[in-house]
Amino acid sequence: MRHFCMKVLLAFAIVGGVASTANADEDKRANVMIVAGGCFWCVESDFDHVPGVLETIPGYTGGHLKDPTYKDVTGGKSGHLEVVAIKFDPKKVSYTELLDVFWRSVDPTDSGGQFCDRGDSYATAIFATTPEQKRLAEESKRKITAAGLLQRPIVTPIHDAGPFYRAEDYHQDYYQRNPLRYRLYRYNCGRDQRIAEIWGAEAHKGIAKH
Repeated sequence: MRHFCMKVLLAFAIVGGVASTANADEDKRANVMIVAGGCFWCVESDFDHVPGVLETIPGYTGGHLKDPTYKDVTGGKSGHLEVVAIKFDPKKVSYTELLDVFWRSVDPTDSGGQFCDRGDSYATAIFATTPEQKRLAEESKRKITAAGLLQRPIVTPIHDAGPFYRAEDYHQDYYQRNPLRYRLYRYNCGRDQRIAEIWGAEAHKGIAKH
């Protein structure tokens, strides 16, 4: 995983960073995508193989508990989801293109989790960091629905981004540091098999083979 050390708070400021102008802060927010797609090991692996993505970091957001742990989140009492914050170069890949990648790398028709991982913390969601991101996400969702690409309705919600909490160190780079365990988990979970089933030829569109 290409890594960026950030912790997003309500103002989506970068911890330890130098104070910047409002316009610069807006640009930083606009160039960060936050999505929930089930297991964040898999989401980071997928997006690390998208041209134009600079850095990724697994974390938690969407809930009410401050500084949650993995146990808090998977226990279901924090309200948080497993997510990945994705920093990208808008000159190489647009937010809309990243949305296309996201939809085709998850099952957006599943409201109970993703693949073998069940529960609210593994559900899909998009957390928009700017009003423009929210508009684009809603437009993207409408287009996929109108095109009739899926047999069931999309249930993935689109929220305004709130506090983002970086996941524990052992979750960072997991797919790189534990490749055999990761591949075994991903295969046994049926992630790629299900994505191929519902998306067909468009499955994993935009993700370089790895």
